[in-house]
Amino acid sequence: MITRDEAWQLLCEYNKEPFHLRHGEVVEGVMRYFARQLGYGEEEEFWGIVGLLHDLDFERYPQEHCVKEQQIMGERGLDERLIHAVASHGYGLCCDIAPEHQMEKVLFAVDELTGLLGAAARMRPSKSVSDLELSSAKKKFKDKKFAAGCSRDVIQKGADMLGWSLDDLISQTILAMREDPQN
Repeated sequence: MITRDEAWQLLCEYNKEPFHLRHGEVVEGVMRYFARQLGYGEEEEFWGIVGLLHDLDFERYPQEHCVKEQQIMGERGLDERLIHAVASHGYGLCCDIAPEHQMEKVLFAVDELTGLLGAAARMRPSKSVSDLELSSAKKKFKDKKFAAGCSRDVIQKGADMLGWSLDDLISQTILAMREDPQN
C-alpha cells in the first residue's frame, strides 16, 4: 500500500498548479471524513489516498483523464483496488469503470461538489465554508452559470448512487470541508 507521503509525492510529480494540488487535498479530507462517518474508520487512510490521487493525471493529460492515471499507477505496481477506485470517479464521463464500493460512490459524488462548494465559499465575505449554509449552497447549485464547470448532473447522479438526498450530500460535504481550516 502506498503511504500518504508517497501519494503526495506522486501527485506533485504530475501536478504543479496550486489549484490542482489543493483540490486533491480537499477531496482527501472529505473522503477521510466520510470514511469515519460511514463506519469505515479503519480504512480512513485508504479513502484519503484515493481522494488525494483521484485527479493524478488531469493537469498533464486532461484528454486522457482517468485512463492515463490507471497506466501511471499500474506501472508503479500500486494496488488494483486503488486504481479502480481512483478511475471510477470518471464513470460515464471519461471511463467506463463504474463506482461499486460505497467509497467510490462517495468520490464520484463529492469531486464536483467540493469544487462548487469551494467556489461558493470564496464568494462569501468570510471566504470560507465555516459559515456556508445549505440554503446558500443550493442557490449556487441551481444557478447553472455559477461554477459552470462543476457538473450538477454528476453531483445529482452521485447522490442517487448513494441513495442520499441532494440536501444530505451537500450538508455532509459542507461539514466535511469545515474540518479543514484552509476551507
